Parts: sequence; C-alpha cells; structure tokens
Amino acid sequence: MVNYPGLIQIKQKFSSQAVDNVIEKVKSEIANLKLGKRIKPGDKIAITAGSRGISDIDIIIKVVIDELIKLQGQPFIIPAMGSHGGATPKGQLNVLAGYGITEENMGAPIKATMEVIKIGENKDGIPVYVDKNAVTADHVVVINRVKPHTRFIGQIESGLIKMLLVGLGKDVGAKIYHQAIMKYTFDQMIESVLPIVLSKLSVLFGLAIIENTYGNVAIIKGMISENFIKEEPELKRESFKLMAKLPFRNIDLLIIDEMGKDISGTGMDTNIIGHKVDSTLQTQDMVKTQNSRKVLNGISRIFVRDLTPKSHGNACGIGLADFTTRRLVNKINFQETYINCIAGLRPEGAKIPMTFDCDKDAINTAISLCGMDDTENIKIVWIKNTLELEKIIVSEAYKGDLKGRDDLEQISSAKEIVFDSSGKFPLFDMWG
Repeated sequence: MVNYPGLIQIKQKFSSQAVDNVIEKVKSEIANLKLGKRIKPGDKIAITAGSRGISDIDIIIKVVIDELIKLQGQPFIIPAMGSHGGATPKGQLNVLAGYGITEENMGAPIKATMEVIKIGENKDGIPVYVDKNAVTADHVVVINRVKPHTRFIGQIESGLIKMLLVGLGKDVGAKIYHQAIMKYTFDQMIESVLPIVLSKLSVLFGLAIIENTYGNVAIIKGMISENFIKEEPELKRESFKLMAKLPFRNIDLLIIDEMGKDISGTGMDTNIIGHKVDSTLQTQDMVKTQNSRKVLNGISRIFVRDLTPKSHGNACGIGLADFTTRRLVNKINFQETYINCIAGLRPEGAKIPMTFDCDKDAINTAISLCGMDDTENIKIVWIKNTLELEKIIVSEAYKGDLKGRDDLEQISSAKEIVFDSSGKFPLFDMWG
C-alpha cells in the first residue's frame, strides 16, 4: 500500500513585463523600418504563419497585413511550419484556423502548399529548399516567437531564422536540416545556409515576438533581414530570462496534466523538464546523451496525463515521459506524430511510455520506481503544463525549501491525494 504525501499549492512570482498595446506596437515597429521605398504598388508579399500557439498571433498578423496594404502591397499568408499539420496543405490550414488565422479573419489570401523550390546548396552540398509561394513572391515577411529551442543549444535557436530555413523548407527542408544537425550544429547550418536564402528571397523585414511567463506579449521587435543574425542571440537571452521555470531541481515525480504541440514543439518544453541536447556536442556524444537514462534537470520520473485538443492528435514528445494514461494514448494521431518525429530525426519522441488505465495505477507505479522507502516524504511537483507555471502543486516535503524564497508563496493548506472510484486523479485546478 502506498502512503501518499500531502499536497500544497504554491505561487511563483515572475516578471510581468508586457506590451501595453500590441496593435500600436506592431504599427510603430513597422513604421520605424521605413518600408515605403522598398514596396512598389502591387508587390506580392508573403507573410509567414507558424504552428506555435503564440499570444495574439492572429492580431499581429492582421495588423501587418493592414499596414502592408496601406503601403500598396498585396499581402498573403503562407504556412511556415515544416512538416507540422500532417505535412499536408489541408492539415496546415487547419492548424492556422485553430489560431483564428483564416482568410475571412485576416482579410487576405492564404496560399498553402507543400511544393518547394531548390534555391541552392551550401558548401557541404546540403540542398536548400524554400516554399514555392515564398520564392515567387516579391517580398517575404517573417513573423515568429523567439525562444530557446526544445532540442538544441546554440547562439540562435527558435525564431526568425529557424522559420526562414525550417518553416519555409516545408516537409522536405525540415527533414534535411534535422538530418544535417546530426553532423553539424545549427549555428554552422545558419552560417552556410542563411546567406543563400537571403540572396534568393527579398525578405522585407522580420517581426520577433517574446512572451512573458504569463503567455502575454512582452517584446515585439521589427528588424531588417540583415540584422537577424546579429539581434536574435540577444532576443533569445531575453526570452530565457522571461521564461517560466520549475522552482526546484530535486524532483522525484513530475506530474503533468497535459502536453501538446500548442504548448511546445516537443509537447512538454525540454527547457523545463530537461532532455535537451547541446548542439555543440559531436554526433556520437549527442546520441549517448539522448539515450542515457540519467536524471535530467533533477527530475527522476515524469507522468503525463492527457493531450491538448489543439494538438490535433500530434503527440510528438510523448517519449519524454515515463508513464501515461490510456485516455492520452487513445487520442494520438500516429500518422501526424510519426511524420513530425521523422522530420525531426527523433523517433524516440514517438515512443509510448508505460500506459495505465487510471491515474492511480500510474502514480502508484511511478512512486514505487522513485527508489524511496518513505513515500510520505517523496518530492512531487504537479503542473498543468510546461507553459503555465505560476501556480503549481507540490508535496509537503518541499516546505523547508520555501523558506527564504521571496519568489515563492504558499497559498493553500495541505490536502490529501484523492482518487475517485475509477482511480482518476482530480484535474490540476482542484483548488479552483
């Protein structure tokens, strides 16, 4: 019989830096770029839209469209999400629609295709492919969130440049770059490939977005393409400072209520849970690191309970967990998940963990495999997902760790772990 620890809810205090008026900020950033002389009346301008759940992304894209129309351009939207959405035009349109990005809402056409054009090769013979509609456009505008990547570490990770290379490379390009990263670092790829892309595409400007820990837009920065490689590293550092993080590094069991592509490219952000590989490592070291079963980020075991509806069945990253539920597995669209994991050269991301019909069996097994005899003192952290970390639930074993922490506040008394008659655990919002 398992002796469960008491649970308390705590609140983390994060920076609340945020843009006061997103619409006016986007207009201001575009105005500062003085694009009037670069846009000719009737120029066709492709605007990228990705698969990530970025705060206010529909509003931001709509403002960009309206401002370009004022400058007599003819903007249209192109999905720039590599292999996401099942690597089909319809699937990618569905992803965008989930974020409110439709032709009706945006007042502009959406041109979705998986067709690409080869625009060159880098010095190592790696071919460079770009979305056909981007190549044939007069200009391209890149819009994306800048943040640490979920897989590799480098000077530049997720942001404008990654969208230009991987996002616009569609399924073909995504596979090529992910294969190349097994041999080269992403920084090396950027150094050799970005000049080719910028020489073939007229990239009008980029709009970089950084979110705060509450999921609100904290920074919006417009820049010309020549400054991408110079400004993105600093923006990535700013993003990391604003990221929500777990308050403790010594965790026996991490319980996550939901994972999904709208939360992270790996379903659960590896910057939070670990499992991230330094891209400066050599290939053999990378493989060893990825396959090792050592404790990562101080977390011994991970139990993930469900898949978000907006993930559309894509459970890429489920392999990062040790335990899961039958209800999550039953929601998996294996075709979409496999396509995404194959494109990312990460088949382990699609591995199904030990699967249980109820939460109680999963938690009992997880606790028994944490290597502790005194289970009442086990250190459990329970979160809704890896994006929402302001309020988290922890076991009473952490009470001593709260002392002297100005960034943490206990906001509830202890409660017992209670399962219903079917062995289901309550949802994270049991405190209301």
